Amino acid sequence: MQTFICGIVILIVGYIFYSKYISSLFAPDARKTPAISKQDGVDFVPISKNRNALIHLLNIAGMGPIIGAVQGILFGPIAFILIPLGCIFAGGVHDYFAGMLSMRNNGAQITGLIKKYLGANAFKIFMVIVSIMLLLLATVFVYTSGDIFVERFFGVKDFVITNPIVLGAYLVILLYFIFATLFPIDKIIGKFYPALGLMLIIGTGLVLCGFFINGVNLQNFSLANYNLHPKHLPLIPMFFMTVSCGLLSGFHSTQATIISRTVQSEYDGKRIFYGMMCVESLIAMVWAAAAMDVYSLNLVPQNLIGTANVVNIVANKFVPFNLAFLVTLAVIILPITSGDTALRGLRITIADALNLEQKKIANRLMIVIPIVLCVLGILVWAKLNAGSFGLIWRYFTFFNQLIAIPTLLCATIYLAKENKNFIPTILPALFYIFITMSFIFSEKIGFDLPLIYAEIIAIVITILSLIYVYNIIKRDK
Repeated sequence: MQTFICGIVILIVGYIFYSKYISSLFAPDARKTPAISKQDGVDFVPISKNRNALIHLLNIAGMGPIIGAVQGILFGPIAFILIPLGCIFAGGVHDYFAGMLSMRNNGAQITGLIKKYLGANAFKIFMVIVSIMLLLLATVFVYTSGDIFVERFFGVKDFVITNPIVLGAYLVILLYFIFATLFPIDKIIGKFYPALGLMLIIGTGLVLCGFFINGVNLQNFSLANYNLHPKHLPLIPMFFMTVSCGLLSGFHSTQATIISRTVQSEYDGKRIFYGMMCVESLIAMVWAAAAMDVYSLNLVPQNLIGTANVVNIVANKFVPFNLAFLVTLAVIILPITSGDTALRGLRITIADALNLEQKKIANRLMIVIPIVLCVLGILVWAKLNAGSFGLIWRYFTFFNQLIAIPTLLCATIYLAKENKNFIPTILPALFYIFITMSFIFSEKIGFDLPLIYAEIIAIVITILSLIYVYNIIKRDK
């Protein structure tokens, strides 16, 4: 329990002091934000900072802080240290600069920022990567939220797509995604997400209270148990690829840039972007602890370890029966409210690339319809092919962590141009270049090389990336 508490302290102290320093590097001021200067009633809409904070929390907190946490804790109690440290020095920095740079660039999406700071070639590459990642994420979140819902409320155990209850749940969720993607941001997202955000916090709070009421069995970290993964997966790179939301997630850049179009003042950015990343990290910490407990008590069948099904087991263990459904609902909300904004982010990204204004609903439909058909096609394929969910999740994980890198590099170039300290952005960028390249060159979904060779290649790519960024900085000075 001491390691868990230590992690919470790191998270709180880190936010209080380090976020203040990061904000001072960016130096927010009183200039008009895009929400004011470009107000269009669809995507550029002023929303108060408290509502924006809760909306952003729901946008970024998909199934990542749950699935990532229940998988990441298999490495052992070191997760309670690495999650908060990663959040403070990487994830929070990433999210803050994604949102703030977007505001300074008229609400540009992450691909627009890449084009400005890293060049046209990087833009073309990451336009494809971001689009694939958002499509996979939306598909996975229809899949997971639908399965958790029908299991809890209909007692379904066989999640085949031919089951009318399962199919019905998927279609209802997908239909909601369409409406939320099309409607102005203040009509559905702005009105309902703050309340849903509170439900998420309450649901996590109920599990946390259950630790003290029912007791929780948590290991403490030591050098002897720095990696306890049952399959002997290497801590580097696998832990940092497994735990994304709550530590560092490239997906957040696509969400921060949506919210940047609704922020009324640059001074609100620290609470909205950095602060909500820390709240998500806290959620991941709680679920990691809960998973460690139910694993240690053998309450989870071997085939369900590390899956979304752990949610209901945790709810039943730590929360009274008449309140357990609230925890399940809170978790179901996560993928639904991130899946719809993933599609919204994809719509805006494509619209910006095509220079297609979005005030007319016909222009929005022109983009949304093909997107939804792609999601539906991937979903059907995934349900009809055994083991495909794991494959989609691994590719999503890779693309998700990969797109965190250009955000941090854009921030590095921005700070360098402003003659500010760019060490806080370049270090996590280089670290994740090494992590993602080690992963893709060593994993079967990539090049399947021995880890030592993959790491050598990753080091070379990391050095070349540093030279590339240095040349951009030198050229622009």
